[in-house]
Amino acid sequence: MRLARWTTAAGSLFLAALLSLPAWGDTTTDRHTAVPGTLNYIEGQATIGDQALNAKSIGSADVQNGQSLTTNQGKAEILLTPGVYFRLGDHSSATMISNSITNTQVALNQGEAMLEVDQIYPENNIVIRQDGAQTRVLKTGLYDFDNINHSVRVFDGKADVYTGDHQIAVKGGHELALNTSGKLKAKDFNKKEVANNDDLYRWSSLRSEYLSEANINTAQLYYGNGWWGPGWWGPGWGAGWYWNPWFDGFTFMPWDGYLYSPFGWGFYSPYWAYRAPFVGGFHHFNGSRPVAIGHGFHGNAVHAFNGGGFRGGNARSFQAGGMGGFHGGGFGGFHGGGGMGGHGR
Repeated sequence: MRLARWTTAAGSLFLAALLSLPAWGDTTTDRHTAVPGTLNYIEGQATIGDQALNAKSIGSADVQNGQSLTTNQGKAEILLTPGVYFRLGDHSSATMISNSITNTQVALNQGEAMLEVDQIYPENNIVIRQDGAQTRVLKTGLYDFDNINHSVRVFDGKADVYTGDHQIAVKGGHELALNTSGKLKAKDFNKKEVANNDDLYRWSSLRSEYLSEANINTAQLYYGNGWWGPGWWGPGWGAGWYWNPWFDGFTFMPWDGYLYSPFGWGFYSPYWAYRAPFVGGFHHFNGSRPVAIGHGFHGNAVHAFNGGGFRGGNARSFQAGGMGGFHGGGFGGFHGGGGMGGHGR
């Protein structure tokens, strides 16, 4: 189901008029369906095994089971299950242990990695191995794995860390030191201080912003062509990764409604894209109010409630002419089940 297969002149003209952007032509590339391990972005120097990566590798190179993704002076982002991004910092290395969509495991060998989890299901088993410990991610949120300081840090969300015979629950705002003698216990940390000083955190925040832009652009294109149109089968069927050639990468679209990333950026399904507060752009929930980025309001007003910290709070969806009909819970917003497949061009 490829985004590029919109070949009719009428459809192309309609989309061009809708977004004031060039219509998507019927082109052939080497991009493929996204799977756990697909390279989604690279900056600087990185390799998969002995294969040097560059911009052309984005969307086509995969980290297969047993292979390692390694950065030198650079950073890299790979896709795991739909809505989950694994980001590797400078001078870091990680090995794919299992790329199954129901059993996704990555081992951090050196350096630092960050995991952004925008959507997760009970059937997902997402595990990061590190320093002899295994961390299973349980909720949407933001997670940091540091092999330099030997720690697991949870900005938001919840994880269970297994080491030896011990199981330690680590909730949002807490970190666990893995090289401590004696009883292991999670303790709180200053999220704002880390966010201001951690280079991988700032890079991940920027990547999340770009991916939100790509989501809005992609979702509105699908809706403009009919949300039931090519490559999208409507609620319950079309959730997953979708390739956007203008942003040169895959972005995530929920099957229905909308949700927020842990950095506060919105992600919409095509059915809800036209209801987004800012048509032709996107919006950011900073914990207290939506912030306009882009242009054009679609309706009368928008409100947000009970925001705070690193989560989106409880936001009410927005519809033309008034307020929406459902509420998002926490930074995860409203999201449902559906397929987990990715869709390339």
